[in-house]
Amino acid sequence: MLRCMTHRNTAKLVACIVLFFCLSAPQSHGTELMVAAAADLNAALTEIAQNFEKQTGNTVHLSFGASGNLTTQIENGAPFDVFLSADVDYPERLLKENLAEPGSLTQYAVGALVLWVPGDSILDVERAGMQVLLNPVVKRIAIANPQHAPYGRAAVAALRHYGFYDRVAKRLVLGESVSQTAQFAESGNAQVGMIALAGAVALGQKGRYWIVPRDAYPAIEQGAVITTRAKNKDAARKFLEFLRAPDSVAVLKRYGFGEAK
Repeated sequence: MLRCMTHRNTAKLVACIVLFFCLSAPQSHGTELMVAAAADLNAALTEIAQNFEKQTGNTVHLSFGASGNLTTQIENGAPFDVFLSADVDYPERLLKENLAEPGSLTQYAVGALVLWVPGDSILDVERAGMQVLLNPVVKRIAIANPQHAPYGRAAVAALRHYGFYDRVAKRLVLGESVSQTAQFAESGNAQVGMIALAGAVALGQKGRYWIVPRDAYPAIEQGAVITTRAKNKDAARKFLEFLRAPDSVAVLKRYGFGEAK
């Protein structure tokens, strides 16, 4: 029996109990990571981050948005440790501005563009493909803002590829990000949305989609960097390594992402 465990000295007894629980309780030395991520990653990265937290004890805080907007936030001093873009251009821009760690650029996935309609839509998007955009029922077509969203630029490129851009330009409504674009289509504010395949997969039974052939737009090669403001660069590097690990790649594939080179 512990010497201090005696009814004659309550103070010592309490001290011993406190010491016992302090020594036996699991010690947490985890690091908090602030991660800015492209909106198309919402579902997949949330799952990957949870797996990372379980394996490392670190805590990951995710902020999703349009890649261009997140880049601007980092340029204006936002305290993100890691930035996952929907392209490689924005990470390369941060590298040129000395706002990202040299050598940290990591290509982690390849995105895909789809035409998406709600599950109760009369539009047969699976059979009609791009021709569905010319259906008189389609009054509005939602795309991400091409000024700061890579999927928006991919949507414009695909429309031009098929010769549809001039015919539908007046019907385009712009979402601030590809996830907001999906919300426009899901809510009925647009009859069709040109969104990320990952978003369509995450929406599941709520809609139907047609995958736009990948030769219709430049490849959506997605890249990540560690920012120069990262408080714990070692943990940030481990997160990027985890992102390329087989289990994480499997999660990305499940949401429709292609594997990076």
